[in-house]
Amino acid sequence: MTKRKITSLHQAMRDDIQDLVTRRPVPGHGLDQVDPFLFLNHHGPQTYSANNNGLPFGPHPHRGFETVTFILDGSLAHHDSGSGESVVEAGGVQWMTAGSGLVHAELSPEAFKQTGGPLEILQLWVNLPARLKMTEPNYIPVTASQIAESEISAGVVMRAVSGTQDAPIASLTGVTLATVEMDAGSHAVLDAPVGRSVLFYTVRGACRIGETTVPEHNLAKLEDGDSIEVSSEDGCLILFGHADPIGEPTVAHGPFVMNSEAEIVEAIRDYRAGKFGGL
Repeated sequence: MTKRKITSLHQAMRDDIQDLVTRRPVPGHGLDQVDPFLFLNHHGPQTYSANNNGLPFGPHPHRGFETVTFILDGSLAHHDSGSGESVVEAGGVQWMTAGSGLVHAELSPEAFKQTGGPLEILQLWVNLPARLKMTEPNYIPVTASQIAESEISAGVVMRAVSGTQDAPIASLTGVTLATVEMDAGSHAVLDAPVGRSVLFYTVRGACRIGETTVPEHNLAKLEDGDSIEVSSEDGCLILFGHADPIGEPTVAHGPFVMNSEAEIVEAIRDYRAGKFGGL
């Protein structure tokens, strides 16, 4: 077993959106992406007062990738132009394949805006290879009860959304995504197959990979290997994933991620022509 070591640490950049506390570890200084993981926003944790305006993510388009949204606390309403619609509560996940193009909105449910409460959300963009960029759009809501908990070591619980036999999502590209919660004083070895890109972000608390500390709100970039030895003195929550790198040119323009400038121009033209549908 070859244990992966840290090559660099990337602290999440604070970039609030209106009154929404937001941190972004990728893209960031010295780290454009962790192919195929393109973008990660960490919203919250924070507490909204009663009669709030909720989240600011009204209707907007996407093409060429997938969005995976972890609702750690609070609730999130989704509505898209492909008839996808749901409200997912704390512990659940929203997995949307934008593919050839969708318009969607991610807003706070009316009940949350009236009563307020705690909120914490992770949104991840996962790239699609050229052969799948124009795949049919799809949306899958996953409730907390659909995600199995696996105690992979004493005091270490993994909740896998994709990539394991009992995970609720079968990823188009074989992506593994999970949260890993570690009690104080716990340790574990995480499988991370050779050749796969690893996503490792400390959502809450700090941990150690080998002898190196990964502070809270940091993304650890790792060298190749087949496992990660992780421990936590005070306990932590980790966003963990791995995937085969795509290794193709990436051209991003706002909500579109394609392989060439010409494809970006086409995406903008198609969106303006109403080919993504509307809300």
